Amino acid sequence: MKNNLLVIAAILFLVTACTQAQNKKTTSQEATPMFTPVKGKVKLMNLDPGHFHAALVQKTMYEQVDPVVHVYAPEGPEVKSYRNLIKDYNARPENPTSWREKVYTDSDFLEKMLSKKPGNVMVVSGNNAKKTEYILKTVQSGIHVLADKPMVISPDNYPMLEEAFATATENGVLLYDIMTERHEITTMLQKELSQIPEVFGELQKGSPDVPAITKESVHHFSKIVSGKPLIRPPWFFDVNQQGEGIVDVTTHLVDLVQWEAFPEVVLQKSDVKILSARRWTTDLSPAMFEKVTGLDSYPEYLDNAVWDKHLKVHCNGEINYTLKGVHAKVSVIWNFVAPEGTGDTHYSVMRGTRCNLVIRQGESEDYQPKLYIEATDPASQEEFYIALESGIEKLATRYPGIVLKDAEELTWLLEIPDSYKVGHEAHFGQVTEKFLGYLKSGTLPRWEIPNMIVKYYTTTEGMKRAMQPVAEGFPAPKKGL
Repeated sequence: MKNNLLVIAAILFLVTACTQAQNKKTTSQEATPMFTPVKGKVKLMNLDPGHFHAALVQKTMYEQVDPVVHVYAPEGPEVKSYRNLIKDYNARPENPTSWREKVYTDSDFLEKMLSKKPGNVMVVSGNNAKKTEYILKTVQSGIHVLADKPMVISPDNYPMLEEAFATATENGVLLYDIMTERHEITTMLQKELSQIPEVFGELQKGSPDVPAITKESVHHFSKIVSGKPLIRPPWFFDVNQQGEGIVDVTTHLVDLVQWEAFPEVVLQKSDVKILSARRWTTDLSPAMFEKVTGLDSYPEYLDNAVWDKHLKVHCNGEINYTLKGVHAKVSVIWNFVAPEGTGDTHYSVMRGTRCNLVIRQGESEDYQPKLYIEATDPASQEEFYIALESGIEKLATRYPGIVLKDAEELTWLLEIPDSYKVGHEAHFGQVTEKFLGYLKSGTLPRWEIPNMIVKYYTTTEGMKRAMQPVAEGFPAPKKGL
């Protein structure tokens, strides 16, 4: 009996020792940064900058970034447009930049970048048809990537993006996308207020008819960027190169749903259930197309989207889904041009058990985003207002100058100083600063990678659902139409 007790005691000792060793090993692994910090200066390489967002990353200078930027791109109007924007930034009278561009435009531009590696961070914003491939090959070469959205536009290429994230982790490099809307002040404060239980209560579950979270974004093909009319490349209107709206701008909206509803929570693909999705076109006349591209005829690759001389662009989309049981709806709408004095607009609702947090940007708001707090229980209005005042006072310690104003019965407006309203173009610099901080620390927040994977799963699965036949006996829509 005594010998048996000694054997049992020895086994327990070994199990305990092994468990402690494993715990120490796990703790050590978790404490080790996932990414290798960039030593010395960050050196940018801009790959195929076909979208004006590529230039907006360089609208400001950064102390950590070398002023010499290596550009690898095919020869053409897109790279010329990018270079002209950089020249404008360098030449502006107020806060001029001092970028020096070294440009390579032969047809083997991607291979040349990967073989020469004159930089340690690749920025990519342009034609989305090959973007996922660009990203994968770049992280395979041990280069950090700062990518404009979307990272993927095709459900068929989604596994390639998953592979890119896995490869980036294996190679100790950072792969990150540019989520500018997290830096828009009304969205930031909407998120902040939703985290105050005395004000917001709990996020409702919602329903398909009344989602707990609704986000709608309205964009325009004809617009002013950095003080000049924007000329878009013709491929921007080809959904096989730019991507449909349901996998493009909705990337921002899906990101905000995750970021606001489940802050710092690690999400999984199984948390997403697509309920329905749809897509529709915005039609452009030849004159409209010429105004925004400078071309007096449609390129041949757009032939299958032209009907009765009008170009039908599938740039509009909507996804209805649940995330961890919470009903959400995201939708994007593209018009040709905004009414004078207006621009792109954003509408957002978060429904709590005590109030709704609503961002409106319509005519009543002079087309400027404004945040409203709508109490949901008239019987407890006085109690709610006391809690709301207290919550705003606490927020004002971090956002000095915000003031609560009466709007209408049971509704208040949060007035926000203009100093916080820096504009969409400035948000690119803010995202880049955050990215540089991650490079310096050598790590990303633990939730960023899994949540980027879930975000693009949501958009590509939404695309798949939208492409399904609308009813039995009806054929699926043709690709690109």
